[in-house]
Amino acid sequence: MRILANENIAGAVVEALRSEGHDVVWMRARSPGESDRSVLELAQREERILITFDKDFGELAFHAHLPASCGIILFRISTPSPEDTMRAILASLKAQTDWTGYFSVVEQDRIRMTRLP
Repeated sequence: MRILANENIAGAVVEALRSEGHDVVWMRARSPGESDRSVLELAQREERILITFDKDFGELAFHAHLPASCGIILFRISTPSPEDTMRAILASLKAQTDWTGYFSVVEQDRIRMTRLP
């Protein structure tokens, strides 16, 4: 899977995704401090699924009508440790394969998916 990890995704998660065979670009390493708009445009241009903890990307896709067919996964999980966060993200990405074209919200006990405009 081609993934763009937002800056708020921990480095351990990025490394775990890479070790699982995913092609991951991490904004903290590539271009820290970029605006959310620029991050979404990069994900779209490079056809990468955007993973983030930032709710603003839903606003950009649905209210500002920025193209986002790449897919956005918003994690709304609270875990006690970085290792638990890493396990939750890896499990979520293994549970679904059809992220492209959706704004997905991953919560503790469910995944909500809404087709992007």
